[in-house]
Amino acid sequence: MSSVVDRFLRYVSYDTQSADGIEQIPSTEKQFSLANCLAEELRKMGASDVKVSDRCYVTAKIPSNMAKKVPSLGLIAHMDTAPAFSGQNVKPKTVKAYDGEKICLNEEQGIFLDPLEFPALLDYVGEDLIATDGTTLLGADDKAGIAEIMTAASYLLEHPEIQHGQICIGLTPDEEIGKGADGFDVEDFGADVAFTVDGGALGELEYENFNAASGRVHVHGKSIHPGSSKGTMKNALLIGMEFQSMLPVFENPMYTEGYEGFFHLSDMSGNVETATLDHIIRDHDRTRFEAKKDLYRQIADLLNIKYGPQTVEIELKDSYYNMKEMLKSHMYLIDLAKKAMEELQIQPKICPIRGGTDGARLSYMGLPCPNLCTGGHNFHGPYEFVCIRSMEKISQLLVTIAQKLGQMQL
Repeated sequence: MSSVVDRFLRYVSYDTQSADGIEQIPSTEKQFSLANCLAEELRKMGASDVKVSDRCYVTAKIPSNMAKKVPSLGLIAHMDTAPAFSGQNVKPKTVKAYDGEKICLNEEQGIFLDPLEFPALLDYVGEDLIATDGTTLLGADDKAGIAEIMTAASYLLEHPEIQHGQICIGLTPDEEIGKGADGFDVEDFGADVAFTVDGGALGELEYENFNAASGRVHVHGKSIHPGSSKGTMKNALLIGMEFQSMLPVFENPMYTEGYEGFFHLSDMSGNVETATLDHIIRDHDRTRFEAKKDLYRQIADLLNIKYGPQTVEIELKDSYYNMKEMLKSHMYLIDLAKKAMEELQIQPKICPIRGGTDGARLSYMGLPCPNLCTGGHNFHGPYEFVCIRSMEKISQLLVTIAQKLGQMQL
């Protein structure tokens, strides 16, 4: 299935970066360029019911080739890349038979992919990798997932002797800004169960993710000439810093892993008169998640007692919840994926997602949807890379999962 590489290199040439703070879906019109390309490719390979919605959702079906009724399988990936780093003019760099040394991404700018900083590289000695030129992200999140789904779809259509139920393909916009499921029509999609293909290293299999909320702190200060401000000035910047200092120091992304949650200060701006702090709040455990939001409120209340009413105003908005609660009655999907991996000599690595996927929200919309690996590492930045053999294996994995699901009864 080496065609997965050709597809991937073609897809990353499209700039599909989404944009925060935009209400419309898609948040950037340029996502339609890849969407239309993928739809045309699906039509040419023989998929049916291929559509691009007015909100940039690509859907298609591969009909069942079985006489009996079996579960319909959804395969889902997202087209957009993260706003955090440029996805324009991506220049992929192929590294043949990686030798375990640091990789020069950009000699002119002195940018290296170094195993001392990224030790996961050492798992790929002898493997062929695709990296960046150090000036953009790569886009393996999630164009590797798209390439793997498209390659598996093409393989199934070319090999009708492989028995499977209906396969439903869904390619979404705006996942990176938390809106990938907003315009997803679960009923029209037609799947009974699904997998997102949006994870990391080969073998990752995930059915737990963070409960997530966004928090915004508005600080209203009072600007007075500093020469005559004693007792009257309220410096919004300092009050904002005080708010931040009252959050638990070690509940911070740079100190947490596994099931440990955090408060992440993602943006801060302002002046003496007004300041704004943006946080993301995460925890796998729902009780601890609610406690984190309560603490956020309590800090605001305390600072308003100290500095006066309405000095600090906050906004809290839940983003998504841990899909584990929705998958408890569908754990056979995890067992099925594990068995498929083992057949292909892939070591399953069940781990919690320290983030979210479209699948988390889709699971709460009635479509059970755990997450599979893509083979990529270091997403959202210039040190992103993907292993070619991993992409090929994952394409095979999707075919095997479709076969195994076809052997089940509803």
